[in-house]
Amino acid sequence: MAKNKQEQNTKQKYMTLELSAVKIEQLSKQPIIESAVSTSEDGKWIIHKTIITDIKPKSYFEKVMG
Repeated sequence: MAKNKQEQNTKQKYMTLELSAVKIEQLSKQPIIESAVSTSEDGKWIIHKTIITDIKPKSYFEKVMG
């Protein structure tokens, strides 16, 4: 019984977790990271591909490059 009560309390904690508007704004500014793992056609190699997408305003690059 104690274990079921503990599991129920844990589920309730996760169900009531909400992100604030500030945290959502912070997360939306972070880069998007995609990762994929596959094997080569001959099966000798493992290929780990990571794509990082970072979106910045054009004015940012103009200032950095200028």
